[in-house]
Amino acid sequence: MTPDRFFSLMLLLASRNAVTTQELASALGVSLRTITRDLNWLRDAGLPVTAQRGRLGGVTMLPGSGLDLTRLTPGERDHLSLTGLDEKQRAELNTSVESRRALSKIAATQSRRGYELLPLTDVVHVDSRPWLQAPMSGTTPASLIGAVRRGRRLRIEYDSPRESCPRHMVVDPYGLFAKAGTWYLVADRAGVPRMYRLERITTWKEVDQPRRIREDQTLATVAAALTDQWEHDHAIEVNATIDQTQIERARRIFGQRLVRDDHEESATGHKVTIRFLCLEDVRALLPFGSAITVHGPTEARAHLSDLATSLAHHYAPSPTS
Repeated sequence: MTPDRFFSLMLLLASRNAVTTQELASALGVSLRTITRDLNWLRDAGLPVTAQRGRLGGVTMLPGSGLDLTRLTPGERDHLSLTGLDEKQRAELNTSVESRRALSKIAATQSRRGYELLPLTDVVHVDSRPWLQAPMSGTTPASLIGAVRRGRRLRIEYDSPRESCPRHMVVDPYGLFAKAGTWYLVADRAGVPRMYRLERITTWKEVDQPRRIREDQTLATVAAALTDQWEHDHAIEVNATIDQTQIERARRIFGQRLVRDDHEESATGHKVTIRFLCLEDVRALLPFGSAITVHGPTEARAHLSDLATSLAHHYAPSPTS
């Protein structure tokens, strides 16, 4: 359980007489199995959590938890409800100071039970940024969060890698989304959902109009749908064999786009299918060299051959005079 989800769960239990596991799962955006595991964790930690079956039953936090909600300001409760953020991401949202103040208030009211254990903050550190990530440029989360919370339309200038020059557009924002260490603005453009990397938003301004988002959609649902679409949409499937020594590296790079055929495995290689958004993207296979053999389709083999030939020509020794 993440620290943020722990405090969110504690706040929910302490603020209601009884709540079902389904309500807890919906409020925290996790599965019933995860909520059951979290509740068992609370009980094992000695917190007075009890569950009653039946129509009038539910999960209850008995008196004595030491969680005093009256000590928290509305803003502090709001910050504690942000689940899954590490300290760097809280700083990017300019919320780290208020979050730490809220956590210190709660920690001060907790009983000394388990005093022999070191604090979790001393033994657990979370950094969700990917390796070798360059410092973020462009728009920062902290500068944009106020405009997003006011629920206004935004006019942004977006520098897309697929365009020769930045484009100006008006979008209807759902909110900010952090994924794998990268911040995105999730918004509808002409009713179509999109994710815009903040580092590529070069300028922005509020439009004096309320946002026009779809009534049946939320930030969580739109972000989940866009993520699923990005991970599974593809235009070309490449069939290949990857050497035994490189399969884990390939899985780290391609993620869910790589599917292993467990029925086609030898001591030297693995048969795999790799999904790409377009033919040009197969150039991502070049760093593997001869450790990967592409069997098809024909256009993928031909494109890799052209790319390799061009690369070899580029680095060919200059003729001596």
